[in-house]
Amino acid sequence: MSDSKSKTPETTSDESSVVLDRLPRHIAIIMDGNGRWAQRLGLPRIEGHRQGAETVRRITERCGELGIEQLTLYCLSSENWKRPASELEFLMALLSQYLRQERDHLLKNHVRLQTIGRVDQLSAQVQSEISESIAATADQTGICLCLAINYGGRAEIADAVRDIATKVRAGQIDPNDIDERMISQHLYTAKMPDPDLLIRTAGEMRISNYLLWQISYSELWVTSKTWPEFDEDDLHAALAEYSKRDRRYGGLSKPEVNPC
Repeated sequence: MSDSKSKTPETTSDESSVVLDRLPRHIAIIMDGNGRWAQRLGLPRIEGHRQGAETVRRITERCGELGIEQLTLYCLSSENWKRPASELEFLMALLSQYLRQERDHLLKNHVRLQTIGRVDQLSAQVQSEISESIAATADQTGICLCLAINYGGRAEIADAVRDIATKVRAGQIDPNDIDERMISQHLYTAKMPDPDLLIRTAGEMRISNYLLWQISYSELWVTSKTWPEFDEDDLHAALAEYSKRDRRYGGLSKPEVNPC
């Protein structure tokens, strides 16, 4: 992702500000700024990714404690393959290591792992670790942690359209039956709820080809903190702000009742 310098004001909040009966069902996060965090501290960029993995553990655990149903994290976009080969090799090694080391932690915290994206284009080792973690956590009843790996929103829509077109050609689908619901059923996220809240770190004010179809009515919350700096208080601040939003879905707010 780009290293532009757009910033937003810092917002922090403690747990007491979280409105438990107005929590989002599904949170999606664009985890941005790992490299910038490391460079600011005079460290190699890869150290930012290592610290970012620690943040993943903390935030996943806290979301599970709060009863969030799903957390979807943008781990590697299809555009990230433009990065230096050495950084990409480290990211793949870190992903494999994360999946191996976190497996017991996921089970202990009742986390069910899923992935979206063109995972079949990853190395055989990474695919094996992903499959093992998904199988090991399949029966867990807590939060669903979904990792978007080699993911792009436009690619996802293109894959869905291709799948539908193939079924039309085979006579399995009537073109007149194609609607938004059918398209949703052919996306990578077919069995998942759409995100209620999209969080982006590092102050960037853009979507970056992430869940383009699914976030059409998601609430957005941006912090200037980089992902390695993001902590539970920042999560609480996002949730507190979310609880104040009037989610109209294109309609009108409910009128206030005048007691007089």
